[in-house]
Amino acid sequence: MRTRATVAAALGALALSALAVPSAQAADSAATSGTPYTLAVSFSNFKIAKSIKVGTSAMVSAPVSYTLTHDASVDITADDFFSEPFLYRGTFGDDDTPQLFSDDFATCTATSSTTATCKATINIYPADDDLLNSQAGTWEAGADATAFNGQDPTGGSGFDISKVGFKDQGGLASTSVLRLAKLTANAGPEPVAKGKTITTTGKLTRADWQSHTYKAFTKQPVKLQFKKAGTSTYTTVKTVYSDTSGNVKATATAASDGYWRLSFAGTTTTASVNATGDYVDVK
Repeated sequence: MRTRATVAAALGALALSALAVPSAQAADSAATSGTPYTLAVSFSNFKIAKSIKVGTSAMVSAPVSYTLTHDASVDITADDFFSEPFLYRGTFGDDDTPQLFSDDFATCTATSSTTATCKATINIYPADDDLLNSQAGTWEAGADATAFNGQDPTGGSGFDISKVGFKDQGGLASTSVLRLAKLTANAGPEPVAKGKTITTTGKLTRADWQSHTYKAFTKQPVKLQFKKAGTSTYTTVKTVYSDTSGNVKATATAASDGYWRLSFAGTTTTASVNATGDYVDVK
């Protein structure tokens, strides 16, 4: 996770990414004097998935696109023009606001003399501690752009930051970054006599982003669902709750052959999940 500090620091990070120079050198260059001017660009039409489900180790990618509108004086085709999307949780512009950026700058394709469609991918690395459990939930989307205008941030005292344009904008969209959930289901006995009791057991767990393991999700409503053989739709039979170890147990009366599964609807911080259906033959 990258955390935004000051505009100068952001420019230093951009220079480092773009030019692959030592961080100390980039920081010295960016700290010469002055401040960037406000670049004449704006961002709109930001598109991202409604939710992003993140587990404990595997990298998760979220493709995004947005429209960049710019003044005619801004050359978005210049080699030293960069734009990138980001997600943030909290108040836009605060120094300590957690942010998630794309690994690479966006690819912006001109659609007119003053507009472009930009595409990028925001990657989340839970194994690298990109997220805390407390950060699950709604994240806002934003984007930024920088025009170095020929200024070389590796040029020491020759770097004039006042000639560099920078603009960032938040509140473009929102998405839910959710802890991935897992749910199992095992129905039996099998086969079972018609009219007898079928017991379905399972366990509900969710990703712990800080310990990088799946832990029991306790006291959560879980639906017992049944799909009759030869049909395609599950019907909810009853709702039970996971216990203090995440275990789930539900009983029902055997009436016909079919599949039994457990289903969790999710919360504002945890993704929904359906267990794989378990077939039971009724004699």
